Amino acid sequence: MPKTSARLLALLSLLQTRRDWSGTVLADRLDISLRTVRRDVDRLRELGYPIAAVKGPDGGYRLGAGTELPPLLFNDDQAVALTIALQASATTLGSGLAESAERALNTIRQVMPSRLRHRIAALDVTAVQRPTTRPAAPVDTGVLLTVSAAVRAREVLRFDYGSDDTKPPRRAEPHHVITWDGRWYLVAWDLDRDDWRTFRVDRINPRTPTGPRFQPRALPATDVATYVTGAFRGCGDASGNWPCQGTVLLDLPAATVALYTRDGLVEPITPDRCRLTLGSWSWTSLAAAIARYDADIEVIGPDELTEAFAHLARRFTRTTAGRSRS
Repeated sequence: MPKTSARLLALLSLLQTRRDWSGTVLADRLDISLRTVRRDVDRLRELGYPIAAVKGPDGGYRLGAGTELPPLLFNDDQAVALTIALQASATTLGSGLAESAERALNTIRQVMPSRLRHRIAALDVTAVQRPTTRPAAPVDTGVLLTVSAAVRAREVLRFDYGSDDTKPPRRAEPHHVITWDGRWYLVAWDLDRDDWRTFRVDRINPRTPTGPRFQPRALPATDVATYVTGAFRGCGDASGNWPCQGTVLLDLPAATVALYTRDGLVEPITPDRCRLTLGSWSWTSLAAAIARYDADIEVIGPDELTEAFAHLARRFTRTTAGRSRS
């Protein structure tokens, strides 16, 4: 029979893997008696683990949530995955949660066995964010929890938005809390404007109490990711696509174009030519984005893209003409 400490850890590991366990199955898995199972469960309860008894022919046990966070048990792969996730989130959360993630990471490192610390040291991950001139504003953890609780409870959220608290509070049915490019957003149905809106959480100041419960509405898209992508792209439909999309042929190899195409479709035509389908919020900006590839261009369609290239050509001609006169 294994030592008591090892047996307790094995029992706790089993209880964490599924909701309910019968006493007989636990005894068989650990190769101990039912009496020892009951005694070990009592020891875990004394350590702070909220293990509830489940009624049944053999009796059973369930690991539930308690009033305090007891010691947690992770296997090696889970500990490594958790550490890597915390390393990445400490850089990319873009809010006051980053400091908490860093403290949690340090706590986990201190209690790791030496064999795991060596593995983690070899996987020192740094998440690099895209450079921006608008650093993400910190989000108050309490506000984030309040907004998330309203989403889960399906309760109307009342809040001041922005720095002007003299205006009447906004009223919205909160549906999703999402992150996008280092910021936190609330996707909600705005009751006063009778439309879907996306609010920055760092600008939300919740009012209490919350409003009545509501029946969630269907998003105007297949899922929240599609809706949010379309909203930030300025798309007016539920596809999530750019409002302006066009296709061209470029006198460049597909492999070369793919290196500099973050959000588009590149298809090889010949070893030195490819087809590029790209999108943007306006036809002029789309033409300018395609022109940056520094290659001869043949427009496949639509006509609006051809006209956008002509518009840019006229603008650039005026620019060069003005410079030559000076």
